[in-house]
Amino acid sequence: RIGVSCLLPASWHFSISPMGCPRIFNTTLRQIVLIGILAAAVSLLYYSLVVIRNKYGRASRDRRFHRYLARVTDTEATDTNNPNLNYGIVVDCGSSGSRIFVYCWPRHNGNPHDLLDIKQMRDKNRKPVVMKIKPGISEFANSPEKVSDYIFPLLRFAAEHVPRTKHKETPLYILCTAGMRILPESQQKAILEDLVTDIPVHFDFLFSDSHAEVISGKQEGVYAWIGINFVLGRFEHTDDEDEAVVEVHIPGSENKEAIFRKRTVGILDMGGVSTQIAYEVPKTVSFASSQQEEVAKNLLAEFNLGCDAHQTEHVYRVYVATFLGFGGNAARQRYENSLFTSTVLKNGLLGRQTGMTLDSPYLDPCLPVDAQDEIHQNGQIMYLRGTGDFNLCREIIQPFMNKTNETQTSLNGVYQPAVHFQNSEFYGFSEFYYSTEDVLRMGGDYNAAKFIKAAKDYCATKWSVLRERFDRGLYASHADLHRLKYQCFKSAWIYEVFHSGFSFPASYSNLKTALQVYDKEVQWTLGAILYRTRFLPLRDIQQENFRGSHSHWRSFSFVYNHYLFFVCFLIVLLSILLYLLRLRRIHRRMLRNSSSTSLWIEEGLPPQKISAAL
Repeated sequence: RIGVSCLLPASWHFSISPMGCPRIFNTTLRQIVLIGILAAAVSLLYYSLVVIRNKYGRASRDRRFHRYLARVTDTEATDTNNPNLNYGIVVDCGSSGSRIFVYCWPRHNGNPHDLLDIKQMRDKNRKPVVMKIKPGISEFANSPEKVSDYIFPLLRFAAEHVPRTKHKETPLYILCTAGMRILPESQQKAILEDLVTDIPVHFDFLFSDSHAEVISGKQEGVYAWIGINFVLGRFEHTDDEDEAVVEVHIPGSENKEAIFRKRTVGILDMGGVSTQIAYEVPKTVSFASSQQEEVAKNLLAEFNLGCDAHQTEHVYRVYVATFLGFGGNAARQRYENSLFTSTVLKNGLLGRQTGMTLDSPYLDPCLPVDAQDEIHQNGQIMYLRGTGDFNLCREIIQPFMNKTNETQTSLNGVYQPAVHFQNSEFYGFSEFYYSTEDVLRMGGDYNAAKFIKAAKDYCATKWSVLRERFDRGLYASHADLHRLKYQCFKSAWIYEVFHSGFSFPASYSNLKTALQVYDKEVQWTLGAILYRTRFLPLRDIQQENFRGSHSHWRSFSFVYNHYLFFVCFLIVLLSILLYLLRLRRIHRRMLRNSSSTSLWIEEGLPPQKISAAL
């Protein structure tokens, strides 16, 4: 028996018993209907729980494969018709030219633990939306009024690719690096002022005064570190026991317990002029002196990548140091200057002519056997001939590291916090990759012993044999004679910088040299857009929270309108069904009573005796 009572809109009560159901609803069919309604309700509840589990459970498990699948999906053309895609633009104003990068990302999933899934935008031909112009922006130091005209082609290029309806909500950042840093502050301000004044007049991008600035080498290093670790998925949360984790003391919360999260990677980047190192410092650091502490403040960056400043799980402490003059080409120039100066001095003291004529060249251990080179200085020429002695070359260049006896220092005596060698991982880019791969063909996982053997063998090989191998195409396609000639020196240089300068042990096995990550070049601009848009997910999260009165309701699917609709629909349908059955029962009673009354009348009984007869 099912009983239903209601006080509003009117007080009424009815019940359905097996006798009150229509004939067509016999006992078996009635049970089937009731069981079906109950099964539908249970199914709806189960479906809701499955949706929640899939959203917060399976999605998190699938993320471990996301970065591998990204190799394919990241190369697909961006769907500009997707209204849920957001866009961001970064202009890298370097010393030799300016490049514009357009990025895109879908709506944030609402989980405050996750960052925006930012990718580089690709056009219809699946090519990255990137454009470069020359010269560098610093060339307009004396004519800042022309800077806007200089940069407009880049912005028009971006405006053509970003959907017009998205322009007003697309942030634009113009970030200037090395070339602008060397200009006087007055010239920097004049250039930036022209950009801030003219760009909003011609473009609708989200652009304010703070979106155009000259960033420091430290900022650039932090952005590069963020970009690499983001692509590698090191900012994602995981419960996978196979993932490498690290114990972290969150900056500013020394009294709280340490947390465990994914281990990030450090980066080593050696260009032609400078070398840069950046890595996370997971634990609180100590200093040998107050002077060292003061220096460390300029080398340690603490920042929160999360969308909520009160959440500390995405707070990172990163050490970033840039060393001018320690790039591959600059190091060779320093080495040659030292050779020239010391040789001329010795020649003057001993009355010799070493290196001053072709017949008595200076024997350079950092050149392959019999390779010839020249040093031009002050109108003089010094002649070199290689002897290919790798160990001697290392000994000669070791003083160029400028190491000191102070603890926790690296190149030039600069402060460097300790690296946990047993639980760390580094990626080496640019010269670290070229010197291991282009000629030695050893790019990838670095092994010091194997590298030394390959470098020794190369240095000890005659120049004529190396030229023959080069002509046969045995080296990388972009390797040239310049690379062949200075490969011996650069092999010794990167080895000394890594092991002597940065103090990595020879047994260290967690260095990977690479040109690209997941088959694509990672620019520091990716880290810049990720860092500068980190608060945007708050907007989506707050909109999601607004749907419920209490925050804990978010974990139940019934808070969403479509679930409420299904529940209300079932309740209304059940109520209508019960109400119709009630009316049918009343109608049948009236018919039965009516037929009984007619029967008594036909038999001649007076109406007032009907009730008594009943």
